[in-house]
Formats: sequence, structure tokens, C-alpha cells
Amino acid sequence: MANLDSQTAKTFTYTSSTVARAERSLFCSPFTIGLFIAMRQQSVALNAIALENGVKHGYTQRPLSELTCYNTLDWLIQVGVLRREVDGQGITDSFRLTPLGHQLIEKYQGKNWPAPSWQDYLYNAGIRWFRLPF
Repeated sequence: MANLDSQTAKTFTYTSSTVARAERSLFCSPFTIGLFIAMRQQSVALNAIALENGVKHGYTQRPLSELTCYNTLDWLIQVGVLRREVDGQGITDSFRLTPLGHQLIEKYQGKNWPAPSWQDYLYNAGIRWFRLPF
């Protein structure tokens, strides 16, 4: 697999609402930036994120069940931050960043993520629950 040269890579342009929704979803997720930094280089399997493995690898602050991890990763797929890894036999249980995810992680790498407000949590939960398109 060829490495992507960030100097020559085509940059995608996203609407401000798309970026805001993706950022809010990242900040409200139970994952640390360490998980997404790891995803910049390679795909990360669900079993490396769930339960005690997530805490051990620095991907989560507390152990999360596989179902919680999967549902949250699925939400991040829907908002455009992540994608499922595919191999020769089909979809795997591993995840990678999309171009939008790469842009966001590059923007926040080396910085602390802003703490989401209770309004961010409510807004994110409402959109996630009802799957509203905004």
C-alpha cells in the first residue's frame, strides 16, 4: 500500500456545519485523541479499543463495552470522521480516519481538545438519537 504524501494530497473542502458536527461528535465521544492519532497511521481493531484494552492503549479514559464502542464508532462513521477497514474478504472490525477525520486530527494534534458543554452533549445526543441531517 502506498503512503500518502500530505504535501501533494488533494484537500477536500467541507461546509462549516459538517465540520462543526464532526468536531462536536469527536469531543463528545468517550475516546481520547490518542485513538485518532493511531488511526492516522493504521487501522485500529474494535477489540483494541473496547474493555481494558482501550485504557491500556490510551484510547479511552475508562473501560467501554464492545457495544458502546461499536455504536460510538458507527456514529463517527455517519458524521464522516471514520470509515470501516476493508480487506480482501470484505469489511473488517477495524476503523480508519476519513479525509475529514485527518483534517480534524491534524488541527487538534498536540493540543488538548476543548471540553464540550452540556449543550454540546445534548445537541449531539439529539442528532444522534433522531439521526437528523444537521
